[in-house]
Amino acid sequence: MASPTRTRASLIALLVLLIFITIYISTSDLSSRRFSLPFLPVRCSPPPSAVAAAFAGDERRMPPLGVYMYDLPPRFNFGMMDHRPDSDPAPSTGKGIPPWPTSWGIKKQHSVEYWMTASLLVGERDASGEFSEAIRIREGEDADVFFVPFFSSLSFNSHGRNMTDPDTEIDRKLQAELLDILRESKYWQRSGGRDHIFPMQHPNAFRFLRSELNASILVVADFGRYPQNLSRLSKDVVTPYVHVVESFLDDNSPDPFESRPTLLFFRGRTVRKDEGIVRKRLAKVLAGYDDVHYEDSFATGEGIKASTLGMRSSKFCLHPAGDTPSSCRLFDAIVSHCVPVIVSDHIELPFETELDYTEFSLFFSVEEALEPGHMVARLRAISRDRWLELWTKLKAVSHHYEFQYPPRRDDAINMLWRQVRHKLPSAKLEEHRSRRLKIPDWWK
Repeated sequence: MASPTRTRASLIALLVLLIFITIYISTSDLSSRRFSLPFLPVRCSPPPSAVAAAFAGDERRMPPLGVYMYDLPPRFNFGMMDHRPDSDPAPSTGKGIPPWPTSWGIKKQHSVEYWMTASLLVGERDASGEFSEAIRIREGEDADVFFVPFFSSLSFNSHGRNMTDPDTEIDRKLQAELLDILRESKYWQRSGGRDHIFPMQHPNAFRFLRSELNASILVVADFGRYPQNLSRLSKDVVTPYVHVVESFLDDNSPDPFESRPTLLFFRGRTVRKDEGIVRKRLAKVLAGYDDVHYEDSFATGEGIKASTLGMRSSKFCLHPAGDTPSSCRLFDAIVSHCVPVIVSDHIELPFETELDYTEFSLFFSVEEALEPGHMVARLRAISRDRWLELWTKLKAVSHHYEFQYPPRRDDAINMLWRQVRHKLPSAKLEEHRSRRLKIPDWWK
């Protein structure tokens, strides 16, 4: 006959076994379900193809953003590039897109409107076979957001050489015509334009009638030329400039720290307006250092080549404010893997919901930068290991600043469409409130 001690031990062992079996069954059942928060697409009834595309490859990703793109005559977009008549149909697929002209130099920096439009003519998959962040929706009723493919920056750059040129009347007429088209649209009328996207990257883009777009989502380089009642960070999307130097694709030196002998590099215009006056003052502060290159220059073809070589041979690249808080130079530095040194008190940066710029950039206030010897001393004090940390991270994020057709996963265009998605809840809130308020924005 078994002893009481042995019986108790057997019962305890059986009890433990039953507990393990129960836990196993429970966890197996749980693992077959999905208890993570579900993705909530903005559209109420998304097209089946969009949902299937979004979830077939990577269940962590949101369904593609459904974008209705207005079908505008070519004079509003690609017609400015190849002078096609309005009788020609607008491109409906990528095959009809004229390539961005290589001879246009620095016009390229404001070309985000071109790349966003082109991305909607690709289809559901990008160049790498991945699912795009945004796809074109043919029916506006199924769309999350509405895209207006007016090349407003190119229009400013093409119609008149300066602000007083009579040819700028062409730009003004295009803006007026566009607003007439939109006001006839039931989608514009429904939301007051709050769910409409306008690329306005050049600080003078849409300058004649931009106040009419103060409720819409604007894609801007910064907020230097906009009053807060027109453009602000809570409503609008900050875009990178399209870099004009070639990307440093073979940056594989066995000793990158030593292969970049210049400590700090700047090459560009030193006489600027507004906050850009800091550039002329920095020229005096940074004079006399053997390892600092600070040069006044113009963005000619040869100048761009010289900047490319200079950035690739420098540890740090200086980005002071220009006529507005930002400039293309920052993004040229990023794709050159030259650690940015940003001196701009009012700059806003793209993709900050996803990227922490302090991991690959350095920041100085204008006051700090103008203190004689301060900035150079700080940069010289950065160790090799610390610089390599910044440089390694910079290389890892540089693909987010590439504009290309077709787009690729997590490149600049797909990152921009994700930023647009972040703005939609606020736009929808404003749209719904506007329908019922008798005293608009009484709380302000």
